[in-house]
Amino acid sequence: MTQNAVGVEFAQRLTENPTTAERRAAILEDPGFGNYFTDHTAVIDWSIDAEGRGGWHQARIEPYGPIAMDPAAAVLHYGQEIFEGLKAYRHADGSVWTFRAEANAHRFNRSAQRLALPELPPELFVESLRQLVSVDRDWVPSGDGEALYLRPFMIATEAFLGVRPAREVSYRVIASPAGNYFGGALKPVSIWLSEHYARAGHGGTGEAKCGGNYAASLAAQLEAEANGCKQVLFLDPYNDNAVEELGGMNIFFVFTDGRVVTPALNGNILRGVTRDSVLQLASDRGLSVEERKITIDEWRASVADGTLAEVFACGTAAVITPIGELKTAEGSLVSPAAGPDSVAMSIREQLLGIQTGAVEDLHGWLTRLA
Repeated sequence: MTQNAVGVEFAQRLTENPTTAERRAAILEDPGFGNYFTDHTAVIDWSIDAEGRGGWHQARIEPYGPIAMDPAAAVLHYGQEIFEGLKAYRHADGSVWTFRAEANAHRFNRSAQRLALPELPPELFVESLRQLVSVDRDWVPSGDGEALYLRPFMIATEAFLGVRPAREVSYRVIASPAGNYFGGALKPVSIWLSEHYARAGHGGTGEAKCGGNYAASLAAQLEAEANGCKQVLFLDPYNDNAVEELGGMNIFFVFTDGRVVTPALNGNILRGVTRDSVLQLASDRGLSVEERKITIDEWRASVADGTLAEVFACGTAAVITPIGELKTAEGSLVSPAAGPDSVAMSIREQLLGIQTGAVEDLHGWLTRLA
């Protein structure tokens, strides 16, 4: 058992067959994204007792491996699950830190509320990350732009086919060394305008980070790839074709007069932690920040009259990525090239600097894990 600041004991059952140092070094030379996983996982169970009280129990670190699950588990039939994504960064002194973990913990609980899952105390969320990273810290890469991607998730495990919230749940964290999300050197990406699919609807689960939203984006993603694009852009057809978000990232527009604009949160759009960080850092620079409706017609008009200076996407996995072109069935909207002094690239450099300890953390965003 390992004691911790939140008063919860984590049992440790470490793997008998850890990855060799040589194999791990080979993986870390070119980790890609989501291709390899560390040796362990953090797990906490939740269930309702005979008196109808729900509680978290059996916190533990165990070897990474398949999950034994009843074929009638609710997650398999009704998709009752949520997840998060954040990163652990190795600093120059060898210590390991994560970025805005408390914000991820609170978003995790908002997702839990929407999917009728139990809330996990934020301090226990953060402690689960600390426990996992403490045993798998050798997996945290130190290359430029690299990190250990952390994936907390919660699944309904009760074997029951009735349609109601599950009474047995499993919370888990897995970890994967990560390089550049899009692979290779950072360069502008092309995105595809989806005009036949929606990622989420009003009153739905768009603001929750749940698998169903991503599953709903995959058909449109295939359409994007067929048109030579890395990502897909979704609109709200019932709101003047307002821009919402990409399949896995938020979107920003920078205008020549210095305004930085991103679509306002409306219940459909994910509350991105990176999105919120970009808004803060842009505001710190004295830029005019706007969260408002922006339509595809405004996008086209601003390209035509030259008032659009930059378009970029942001998210935990990709951090900040310039968008070079929006492809549509009628043609393309090309964005100006994002140079090193552009808003996108300068904020990206600052954000990565804060995360890796090279730039001062003025907002208290970092939490030490190991």
